[in-house]
Amino acid sequence: MSGATLLPQQRLSGQVACVTAAGQGIGRAIAERFLAEGAEVHVSDIDAKLLDGLEAASTTAVDATDPEAVENWLSRRARIEVMAHAVGFVHHGTVEGTTDADWRRSQAICLDSAFHVARSAVPRMREHGGSVILVASLASSLKGYPFRAAYGAAKGGVIGLMKACAADYMKDGIRFNALCPGVVDTPSLRQRIADLAEELGSPEAAEKWFLDRQPAGRFAKPEEIASTAAWLASADGAFVTGQTVNVDGGISI
Repeated sequence: MSGATLLPQQRLSGQVACVTAAGQGIGRAIAERFLAEGAEVHVSDIDAKLLDGLEAASTTAVDATDPEAVENWLSRRARIEVMAHAVGFVHHGTVEGTTDADWRRSQAICLDSAFHVARSAVPRMREHGGSVILVASLASSLKGYPFRAAYGAAKGGVIGLMKACAADYMKDGIRFNALCPGVVDTPSLRQRIADLAEELGSPEAAEKWFLDRQPAGRFAKPEEIASTAAWLASADGAFVTGQTVNVDGGISI
């Protein structure tokens, strides 16, 4: 696999897109791809400094676990055609190694935030339709992974939320889909590798632990996830709704 991604085609020209967690990783790549596709892009992140350098129409510090903050941000847009939600947090642990606080934090960041975003985005799409893309994970209801009890449950909830919303709003022309990446080379992954290195004895051993999950023999690039998001956002994906779209390098085969 070459890892090449399709070039932008201006498929989102004239559309308003909002992207959460756009400071780095998958969210940043999605925001950059939407910009390259011609969209007017409004971005948020809990850390506004991470948004530096993005040529977006607006940049806003938003804690997506706070429903009022999400509503205040999205209510500034009279209309939204595309909403991409990339907020997430990966807790490492079995159920025995997961505290109540770990569990609540995982649900708040991964699942509650998706609920807040969906609820606030829909009214800005109802008159003209739109595409909501929730970043879930293979580590969810699709596949069990070791040490992902809280994370898998939360991302599985994201998939359930997506399917319910797809059914509820199909008549309004609002499409809901979930992107389910495999292991993606992001700052989050590099931090998890560093954390695991302490347990396994070296960064090399920790990286191998993650690579062993990948039949493709490499990690995905954030841009590869973003190109799929652009397809789902565009007219090219107009007949796709209620789907989990796996971008996983063969994990789910």
